[in-house]
Amino acid sequence: MNVMQADTRYTIGILSDSHRDHPDHTFRQQCATAFSTCQLIFHAGDLTDLSILTVFSGQELHAVHGNSCNKATRTLLPEKKSLLLGGWKIGLSHGTGSRHDIEERMLAVFPGYACIIFGHSHLPLCHRIGDTLLINPGSFRGTGKFGAPGTYAILRIEPTGLTAAIHSLPGPDA
Repeated sequence: MNVMQADTRYTIGILSDSHRDHPDHTFRQQCATAFSTCQLIFHAGDLTDLSILTVFSGQELHAVHGNSCNKATRTLLPEKKSLLLGGWKIGLSHGTGSRHDIEERMLAVFPGYACIIFGHSHLPLCHRIGDTLLINPGSFRGTGKFGAPGTYAILRIEPTGLTAAIHSLPGPDA
């Protein structure tokens, strides 16, 4: 488990399901806008290719692989990761299986954690079950010109607690 100081405050950018083969201009621009104030970045899998992570070269990065990652990415990134940030246990995984009970499966993988971050379903969520904050940032890649824009999450860690919110990327005409 990675450990960071208990009295420090963090702003963490969270994305998942970017599903890209390379970091194109649009992706770079979206990341710069969404995560400019973040000290850390968490990618919850399905980045597809490891080159996507080069966009975050100036920020501390934690990433896991997902089911749509290529073989090299699946080999180099773990399936799940545990961190201790500001005294809070954080679990990071892509998730698998049906979206209907993914929250229960993530709670079983990371029992007793303060926060669990996952992806896979492409459905953004941010709520608590008991004492655990569950965050699925949704898909960072929008569903096309007439579909929904991509989504991401921002997690704030303070000595007094954890707060998070889901955000939408600007649409194609913005």
